[in-house]
Amino acid sequence: MNTNRMEALLNYWLWQEEYWLPPGISWQDTEMEQGEGHFPLPRDLIYTLPLAVVFIVLRYVFERIIAIPFSKCLGVKDRVRIRATSVPKLETFYKHNSRQPSQSEVVSLMKLCGLSQKKIQTWFKHRRNQDRPSNTKKFCEASWRFVFYLISFTAGLCSLINTPWFWDQKECWTGYPKQPVADVHYWYYMLEMSFYLSLLLSISVDVKRKDFKEQVIHHIATLFLISFSYCANYVRVGTLVMLVHDSSDFILESAKMLHYAVWTRTCDSLFIVFAVVFLVTRLVVFPSRIIHTTMVVSMDFFQPFFGYYFFNALLLVLQALHVFWAYLIVRMAFKFAFMGKVEKDERSDAESEVDENEEEEEDEESEEERDGSNWEQQKERINSKRTSLAKNCVLNNLTNQRNISSRLPKAR
Repeated sequence: MNTNRMEALLNYWLWQEEYWLPPGISWQDTEMEQGEGHFPLPRDLIYTLPLAVVFIVLRYVFERIIAIPFSKCLGVKDRVRIRATSVPKLETFYKHNSRQPSQSEVVSLMKLCGLSQKKIQTWFKHRRNQDRPSNTKKFCEASWRFVFYLISFTAGLCSLINTPWFWDQKECWTGYPKQPVADVHYWYYMLEMSFYLSLLLSISVDVKRKDFKEQVIHHIATLFLISFSYCANYVRVGTLVMLVHDSSDFILESAKMLHYAVWTRTCDSLFIVFAVVFLVTRLVVFPSRIIHTTMVVSMDFFQPFFGYYFFNALLLVLQALHVFWAYLIVRMAFKFAFMGKVEKDERSDAESEVDENEEEEEDEESEEERDGSNWEQQKERINSKRTSLAKNCVLNNLTNQRNISSRLPKAR
């Protein structure tokens, strides 16, 4: 009885026809007989939860068996970082209060630990860099996303290229909402939603990036978009949305992989390809083809209802994120045009919580420690450098004089 009552309440509050179907159409009108095909049902989305767990397990296996050995083959190298000394009070403050203490907090920590200001600041710098993700970790994440996006885009394109709505978006609404869903598009939906759900579940342990908040909003909006479009049978439009997104994502992830492997020229070339594909698909194709057909063309087939407004609102949220990322990409392209190289991936590759200058300072400190902290050793090293510089200067002067003397007879 309780189960039937809960189901009745759920049907009354959530699955009301005016939320999901155009005016004048009921759930009975969407029922299909055997042989007509499969109509998408909300209960089908339950399978995405175990599939998301499967994706997380597959990613764990993939990164350790394939991605890590592949990163070594490409020459990905990790920085050797100085580990912070064990100071329990500073460690407690670091984990529970702040990773970057203010000046007043540093003063209070000086009194608490009995250390100088410089030692406390150095400790926090080493501790932050200690938590900084390695290039191998970032390479593994990028390679996992690259493999999925490449397979998803290839499979999605093969399944859609012969459909009528791929070439003419008006066909997305022919016969709506009683449109059967092919098995290949059903699995396309299930796997895409499961993958984005796995990314959302693992985002807290993944590399934290500059656009962390935008990535969370993107994943949530994508999950809402996929689940709602499936329940409202916006599957034809939904497949086009997923295909447009996958078309540039796998290029970006491949460029990241080569960036971590320091394949600079190939990475820069892929970045140019990615920028062109992203700007064309997200700023031209997506608004002119997909948003236009959902907001304008669909009104020729049915009157607007709640699902119409909700679905288009989610598409506009995605488009706002596209504009934000396009701004970062154009700024990178501007730097590339005038500086000759891509300095960093401002879209999602640079971490926001760690200052890159700290790593450079740490590298200098580690070199000093490796060479020796004794003043005598440093003095000998400085003297040897001066001697080598002097020799180089003498050799350069002798070489220049020889070159000049060799040219004099010809000049005469």
